[in-house]
Amino acid sequence: MTTAEVRDPELPGRILTGERDALIPLLRSRPDADFALPTAACPGWTVRDVLAHCSSALMRVVESRYEKGVFSPECNDRDIAERAEWTNQQVVDELERGMTEAGPVIAKAGGVLDMVALGEWVHAGDVRDVWGEPGAYAGAGLPDALTLLARVTREKAHVPLHADLDDVDEPLRLGDPVAGRTPARFIGGAATLVRLYSGRPVEGADFELAGVEAEELNLFG
Repeated sequence: MTTAEVRDPELPGRILTGERDALIPLLRSRPDADFALPTAACPGWTVRDVLAHCSSALMRVVESRYEKGVFSPECNDRDIAERAEWTNQQVVDELERGMTEAGPVIAKAGGVLDMVALGEWVHAGDVRDVWGEPGAYAGAGLPDALTLLARVTREKAHVPLHADLDDVDEPLRLGDPVAGRTPARFIGGAATLVRLYSGRPVEGADFELAGVEAEELNLFG
C-alpha cells in the first residue's frame, strides 16, 4: 500500500519542470485556433484562459504576490483579463518561466503551496483532454502527482480511500486514515482517479467507486 508520510520538498518542482518539458513544446506546435477551444473541465474558459490562469498563478508564487482573495475565482478572472492583449505565445512564454522558477519557491514554503503544482499538472491534463492528446491526467508525471495527491488528501483530513489502480502496481491510500469512517474503495485507472479528485468529467470511464460519492472527493470544488 503506497502512502506519502513525509514531504519531499523537491517533488512539486519535479512535477512542474517535468510538465514544462512535455507541455511547452506541444503548446508551441499548435495553431492559434486551438487555443480558442472551450474546455470541458473549466466551463466558460478556453484553452488560452486555462493557460493564462496557470501562468499567472505561478508568477504570483515566483513573485510572492498574495493579496487578499488571491486564487479566488474573481482573482483568477482578473489575471486572465490582464493578459487579454497578449499573444498566445506570450502566455506560453510566461507559463514556461513560471514552471521553471516556481519549484524552489514552493519547496521553501513548507507545504502550503504544494497544491499549486498539483493544480498546474491537472490543468495540463485539461488542455490535453481538449486537444485529444494522449496522457491527459497521466504521463510521466503521474507517480509524483499521485504521491502529492495522497499527502494533500491526508493533510486535509479528506475522506479515507483505498485505490486499486489498473495501471499502477501498488494500491494507493488516500485521505485521513483516522477520519472516523470506513475507507471508501476505488477500482480503475489512475487518470480516472485524478479526474475524480479534481472534479473533472468521468463520463465513459470504466471504474468502481464504493463508500463515497464522487462529489466528496473533489479537492478543488
